[in-house]
Amino acid sequence: MGSTGEHISFDRALIVEDDELTQRRLVQLLLELIGSSENITVAGSVALAKTAVSEFKPRLALVDMGLPDGNGLELIDWIEQQHPDTITVAISAWGHEEVVLAALRSGAVGYLMKERDDAELRAALQSIRRGGALIDPLIARRILAFVSLASTEHPAASGSSAESPTRNDTSLSERESEILQFVARGFSNREIANLTGLSRFTIEGYTKSIYRKLAVSSRTAAVFEANAMGLLR
Repeated sequence: MGSTGEHISFDRALIVEDDELTQRRLVQLLLELIGSSENITVAGSVALAKTAVSEFKPRLALVDMGLPDGNGLELIDWIEQQHPDTITVAISAWGHEEVVLAALRSGAVGYLMKERDDAELRAALQSIRRGGALIDPLIARRILAFVSLASTEHPAASGSSAESPTRNDTSLSERESEILQFVARGFSNREIANLTGLSRFTIEGYTKSIYRKLAVSSRTAAVFEANAMGLLR
């Protein structure tokens, strides 16, 4: 869900986190914003989180990226599609550029790092409550450098199509297109295999085929090339 620029009422909040110490820390932070523990619920898995979102209907969901039964990106995307009134914020120990971009593409309005102290996280959540879309400053700088480098190395990523194939020139099979969407969301080959019911080796074969058709040699380049060509949805 994108930021509206308007004040957001955090009257109900969900914390999706499987570590008990982090759960308690986040509950305490949200208590200062919400004021009542009755309006805060905690889920330690993707499955429990989906149930909580459907029944509790939180206005805010803080979502960890690494969960015992799935990927936080999957959950953010599900919430965006099924419950768009719930605002999602990723909060993680992972700051990899591709994961951050995938979370934002999936619908998160912010990406915060657990390593920040309570005062910094509190200020970030207050900014989001005011309608802002916030990324941890350190990650934001790295993403700007990451995107700039990718655009330099792969001009197609910056929107130039003069020497790049158009969408009609690149014929991906239905299965390759499906796998490309998972790659763009930051899933590993093993995770894609679990999600599609195919073997990891089969996924690797499809991935290599995608690289060949897009004339790239890495996941990052594939995502930027595919985005520039309009292959991502």
